[in-house]
Amino acid sequence: MMKSSCLCLLLILLCCSWPSTLAQTFVPPPNPASPRPLVRAANLGGWLVTEGWILPSLFDGIPNKDLLDGTQLQFKSVTQNAYVAAENGGGGPLIANRPSASGWETFILWRVDQDTFNLKVFNKQFVSASESNVAATASTPGQSERFQLVRNDADKNKMRIKAPNGSFLQANTDGSVTANFGERTTWSNDDPSVFTVTIVKGLQGEYQICNGYGKEKATQVMNEHWSSYIVEDDFAFMAANGLNAVRIPVGWWIASDPSPPAPFVGGSLQALDNAFTWAERHGIRVIVNLHAAPGAQNPNEHSGTRDGSQTWGESNIAQTVQVIDFLATRYARRSSLLAVELMNEPLAPGVSLDSLKRYYEQGYNAVRKRSTTAYVIMSNRLAADSTELVDFASQFGRAVLDVHYYTLFDSKFDSFTVQQNIDYVNNTIANDLKAMTRRDGPVTFVGEWVAEWQVNGATQSDYQKFANAQMAVYRQATFGWAYWTYKNVNNHWSMQWMITNGYISLQIA
Repeated sequence: MMKSSCLCLLLILLCCSWPSTLAQTFVPPPNPASPRPLVRAANLGGWLVTEGWILPSLFDGIPNKDLLDGTQLQFKSVTQNAYVAAENGGGGPLIANRPSASGWETFILWRVDQDTFNLKVFNKQFVSASESNVAATASTPGQSERFQLVRNDADKNKMRIKAPNGSFLQANTDGSVTANFGERTTWSNDDPSVFTVTIVKGLQGEYQICNGYGKEKATQVMNEHWSSYIVEDDFAFMAANGLNAVRIPVGWWIASDPSPPAPFVGGSLQALDNAFTWAERHGIRVIVNLHAAPGAQNPNEHSGTRDGSQTWGESNIAQTVQVIDFLATRYARRSSLLAVELMNEPLAPGVSLDSLKRYYEQGYNAVRKRSTTAYVIMSNRLAADSTELVDFASQFGRAVLDVHYYTLFDSKFDSFTVQQNIDYVNNTIANDLKAMTRRDGPVTFVGEWVAEWQVNGATQSDYQKFANAQMAVYRQATFGWAYWTYKNVNNHWSMQWMITNGYISLQIA
């Protein structure tokens, strides 16, 4: 009788623990033609890695917020009616004799404070002033490379450039540029120290917002943002509306929290900890995505780049692996951890395939050292063949291959109609995903997609058809999909808005 009672008790305990074990395993089926995606996720973009277009108001308190790190400027002399250029793109003096502007006539800002900047030129040198001579020859910026940009209060597109010697740059009639003009000006068109300025483009990423505000103010602004932009109610909303996972972009500096290297500020790690807790309370799984790698793996603001430079490579592998090891160590025991994504959107050819494979293998091993069950996601290179990593990733257990699909960011989509966009998804994208998804290969993941396009005047019904077409195709990915983004001031980029307003229903997903 005693043996029978113990056996019954053991069976009861095993049955009680069985569902919990299943929930934590979350193994995709081997069949690439799985009829439904296992992961239906939203990207928490714009939260722990800043992208200004997602929430522009974050930048509102920055003085001269249009002159942040990485902003590209072109200066045109009002007296010479000519653009300033770095001769040969750098390595020599500045000149002011160009009738039109391109790369050599474009200067990239490194912001020292709200009025003071280093000017970086095409060949990656910095403009210096020595006495009255002005040249782009410095490999790194110092005191001689600090210039003040003085704006005309009445016309913000007019500027004067104050050199470290206290004089202003002027464009001379012989085409030279010198730093020897006096203080006074009436901002008239006969003043050789006055330039009209064109802002070619800017960046609004984590580096820009932190350096723009400065450490003290940035710490306040960013921590308020991290604690309010995504909250537990968002996880409840996702769980109630058919989403079962989140993909959370993070930057490499999170591994140094609470004291990351300047200009980044601490606090995002606590927010990520909170996300894991909320996920566990609401049955949501977490994909931690290294969105911004040391050195920047692409020139976009979401890579954490200072000025649009993309320098991630062999010299960054060890540090990047350390970041992955930090994340894996911290979260391996959390039941909500589903996967670690080793890098977001490396751009070819700047990121070489050989370097990426070496990193992916080391990053995979770093995760696997901490967890035998977490999936390891390897992102395809942008502008490369989407199948180039299939054979490589096939070597690793629980490896996932991530690809992103948009009918945007290419002029070929500008004239597409509603039906042409849907046909492109059903044919071109579907075939591409099919080529990646092999029975003996890694499972596949559409890590970013959105129901937005270049179609003007589209109706709600049009958007519904477009979203439904994408979900029908992306459910063929054997790991699942993630919408970009969960929240966004641009309505169609916000899955929360799209669900609330009836544009997307996950009942068919």
